[in-house]
Amino acid sequence: MANTNQARKRARQAVARNQHLSAQRSQYRTAIKAVRKLILAGDKAGAAAAFVKAQSTIDAMARKGVLHSNAAARHKSRLSASIKAMA
Repeated sequence: MANTNQARKRARQAVARNQHLSAQRSQYRTAIKAVRKLILAGDKAGAAAAFVKAQSTIDAMARKGVLHSNAAARHKSRLSASIKAMA
C-alpha cells in the first residue's frame, strides 16, 4: 500500500493509464480479428477493406507507443500476406 502522497498519486495514475492502454490494445486486437475472420470466411474483398481500416489502427497504436513499431509492421505484413495468398 502506498504510504506517501506521491506514491498514492502514482498508484492512481497507474490505474488510469492501465485502463486507457487496455482499451487501446483491445481496439487494435479487434481490428486484427475482424480481418482474420474475413480471411477465414474467404471474403477477399471484405478482408482487403477491413485491412485498410486495421492498418490505420495498428499504425496509430504504434505511433502512441501502445505497440512496438516492429510488432505493428509484423502484424500488417502477415495480414497482407494472408490476403494476397487467397485465391
